[in-house]
Amino acid sequence: MKSFKRNLLTLLLISALSLTPIIASASPAVSPASGSEKTEASSPSWMPQSLTSLTLSSSPITTAEFAEAVKRAAEAAGSSVSLAASNDKEHLTREKAASLLNSAINVPYAKSIAYKDIAPNSPYEKAISNVYTAELMQGKSPQTFGYGKMLTHREAAAIVYRLYQYLQPFQLTEATIADMQKAMETGRLTSEKLVQQYLDRIAKYDHQGPSLNSILTLNAKALDTARQLDMERAATGERSPLHGIPVIVKDNYDTYDMPTTSGNIGLKGVTPPDDAAQVKKLRDAGAIIIGKANLHEFAFGYTTVSSMGGQTLNPYDPTRVPGGSSGGTAAAVAANLAAVGMGTDTGGSIRIPSSFNSLVGIRPTVGLSSRDGIAPLALTQDTGGPIARTVADAALILNATAGYDPHDIATAKSVGFVPKDYTDYLDKDGLKGARIGIVREVFGSDAEVNSVASRAIEEMKAAGAILVDNVQIPNFDIINKYGSLSAWEFKFQFNDYLKSLGDAAPYKSLDELIASGKYDPSIKKALIDRNNRTSLDAQEYKDIVLFRTKYVQDAVLKMMADNQLDALIFPTSSKTAVKVGEEQVAGDAFKLSSFTGWPTVTVPAGFTADHLPVGIDFFGRAFSEPELIKLAYSYEQQTHHREAPELTP
Repeated sequence: MKSFKRNLLTLLLISALSLTPIIASASPAVSPASGSEKTEASSPSWMPQSLTSLTLSSSPITTAEFAEAVKRAAEAAGSSVSLAASNDKEHLTREKAASLLNSAINVPYAKSIAYKDIAPNSPYEKAISNVYTAELMQGKSPQTFGYGKMLTHREAAAIVYRLYQYLQPFQLTEATIADMQKAMETGRLTSEKLVQQYLDRIAKYDHQGPSLNSILTLNAKALDTARQLDMERAATGERSPLHGIPVIVKDNYDTYDMPTTSGNIGLKGVTPPDDAAQVKKLRDAGAIIIGKANLHEFAFGYTTVSSMGGQTLNPYDPTRVPGGSSGGTAAAVAANLAAVGMGTDTGGSIRIPSSFNSLVGIRPTVGLSSRDGIAPLALTQDTGGPIARTVADAALILNATAGYDPHDIATAKSVGFVPKDYTDYLDKDGLKGARIGIVREVFGSDAEVNSVASRAIEEMKAAGAILVDNVQIPNFDIINKYGSLSAWEFKFQFNDYLKSLGDAAPYKSLDELIASGKYDPSIKKALIDRNNRTSLDAQEYKDIVLFRTKYVQDAVLKMMADNQLDALIFPTSSKTAVKVGEEQVAGDAFKLSSFTGWPTVTVPAGFTADHLPVGIDFFGRAFSEPELIKLAYSYEQQTHHREAPELTP
């Protein structure tokens, strides 16, 4: 009989918890309690026996009983509260319960309430609004709070368990943007505290400890900006889902308030006159640029070493490189030194470091997001996009940064192709029925990488995808022979970029920078070779721009049409991250996106036997980011391969 009663009580408490959402640091949105949460809530050791009594479950609770339960919940969460009326034996009304709860929480951004049963100027209105915002107590219905009604033991058990969840310290590591927003909306966190936590982690792991060396510059005004955004949230609400969210940007994005060096010591201290277009959009959305990340100097390579910042280390193995050229951004995001980051990609520079750091990276269609204010490598191929720990976070960044910019004519192509909200495509079942082609010819020969990719293929099949194996890209061997556009365009476009800096530019040309000797010796030949280009009128250059682009786009479109494909997949890099000092090989897979100008989403696919991350690419037609996000999100949610590095707990 005791066992029966205990089981019945558990069901009753679970039922109560399911009626109102539980706040949990890992939950991206309000939702019914998960199975694990229900189990935890059914019989916590600190819960007073009166609240778990089967016979008392529907009877009114006294003020003293509730106050004791609140105190115990606070203590169990590592906090403490001081409550009056701890000896009051009167039955507790719902509004008085709200008042007692309100003394245990701090909600700076109370939502307005419209319950019809709360009298004007009620002394309990503010408390009810606060506990509603904190999601500790909901109304009896959407229209009524239940003012004057008694609180039952069963309801009290659910409420104090939510309080226990609410009072626990916010868990920053691996938190998503939605987690952070939920914590700020309910008063558990402020943007100022969030920024400070990231600054503390940067000091602990980037400047000390493993010394990842991923950050070049910190924003001295980040905390002040966070305070202002906290006040704005309290006064008028959040601007967007990025309100108060700290973002790290690669140091080839212009920032009006911090130097932009492209990793070059010769540009040390050079502060541009204004923000890059994407940076401005992020700030307008309420994001905080917490700092600038190291990169492979001038975005030339895959190992992320620069004369300005030295060598960035991989947080999964500090003896290895983080990939490049956006390796500083990727290492910082992987190590939870910022919520999300921005990288640039000409020939794999978002995708490869994302792969090497168990991250999601989006190389957008050239023209989806503005390149204005990004130091160029080769504008025919350059694009900038998000590096994040989840597909959902990357989609939120794309929401803020995509769209037409009159200062980048390529973005005119995006008009009519930017959806209202990329997060609308976060479909857990998105792989079901999708036809995906496997491009074996870019896999490479690394058995470890190919093993992870093979497992990913089986995982996609299990999720309902239709995999078409070994699809062939017509004339890919011929396309592969075309040279790099950065070898042609960099000199002329970099000289234009120097002009855009105005009086802040220390040099008038690449020629002057080379003459200064202020650059890492490893890029000397690349700089000189690029500087020796005399004109973009050469036939060889025109052939690359015209014929390479046409050949590869036509080849991919035909192959996808012939096989009725929604996307293509392949390993992001044919090799894992190499040891520091070695040359990084990436293979040919990056060329499909770089040569076409079309989008790719990189997503974690697992680890090698040495626990080195491996990524898989979803590649598609121009402006197919919604479809790729759907597929990548589904794969992410079906597998959850992302793991935080143990080196930076």
